[in-house]
Amino acid sequence: MKSTDFIVARDDLQQCKVIETELPDATSLPDDALLVKVARFAFTANNVTYAVMGDQLKYWSLFPAPDGFGNIPVWGFGEVIASKHPGIPVGEILFGYFPMATHLVIEAADVGKRGLRDAAAHRQGVAPVYNAYARVGGDPAFAGRQGDYQALLRPLFMLSFLVDDYLAENAFFGARSVLLSSASSKTAFGLAHLLHTLRKDIKVIGLTSASNVEFVKSLGCYDEVVTYDRVTSLPPDLAVAYVDMAGNSELRATLHGHFGDQMKYSGRIGLTHRATSPDEPALPGARPAWFFAPDQIRKRAKEWGPGGIDVRFGAAWSGFAPMLDQWLTVTEGRGPADVKQVYLDTLNGRVPPKQGHILSLTE
Repeated sequence: MKSTDFIVARDDLQQCKVIETELPDATSLPDDALLVKVARFAFTANNVTYAVMGDQLKYWSLFPAPDGFGNIPVWGFGEVIASKHPGIPVGEILFGYFPMATHLVIEAADVGKRGLRDAAAHRQGVAPVYNAYARVGGDPAFAGRQGDYQALLRPLFMLSFLVDDYLAENAFFGARSVLLSSASSKTAFGLAHLLHTLRKDIKVIGLTSASNVEFVKSLGCYDEVVTYDRVTSLPPDLAVAYVDMAGNSELRATLHGHFGDQMKYSGRIGLTHRATSPDEPALPGARPAWFFAPDQIRKRAKEWGPGGIDVRFGAAWSGFAPMLDQWLTVTEGRGPADVKQVYLDTLNGRVPPKQGHILSLTE
């Protein structure tokens, strides 16, 4: 049996191709293994960040590809089509991290009523969240369009949720305003929604390109929207926390230079602009630092106990999900040609912020 895989050149993300890989048939699966058909997955700018950070954060190790190439991880749904695990029936629907492929073999472990993890040796060097699969068959929250929203936004909104929690836990480092670059991105407007609804004393300022101003304003969760060429029009004595989704070195330097010591926090979250210089000089104000979500997850899991994160995140998601029908238009694509087109459009910044893509490599 063969899987169709979409892979990219690790040193030149513009180069991509489709290959076929061999799979074990149902009878030759190892004990406790599952053969999963990847039914559909989301592709967003966040997946491009996974590719850019593939070596640094070990994303390339999750789904091995031929030398020089990588298989970008995506969030989506898979159907178990063969099982050697007594607790997982054929037909089970799983939600989690998949390759851009038609199939995946999972070495099922820690199987419970609600989920399982992949115990494959090559996947153990990353945060546990990337190896976890939820059993979602029959759950209406993961069916149809709601399921598309889960794939498109649930992982990103978890990041939004964790950044909001981290900033609030640290009293916003003394800032009274939060700047969000790439304000039209899904992670940014998820965070803006939380700040706007939960942190009434914090001003939320969205930074965006001129072409995205109207969309960002239409979201209704930013108190002010400023284009990148106007960021120095903001009062320089404003105590700010900067949440950087764009990863643009020039913008970061401009903001730090403008606010100086009033830059109370500078968190690097994403790379939507992919314009980060490897040799950035020291900047005025708070030192820019990567926000690593698994660290906050581990901290809160210990402090909040079993299920504590899920309960709080579930409450946050229930307030966010109803907004998505008016904020997003979901487009579905099938087959290698559609996947390649969406990949290149996303990589090169040609996807409108209102667009959400759900894909499958199966025609």
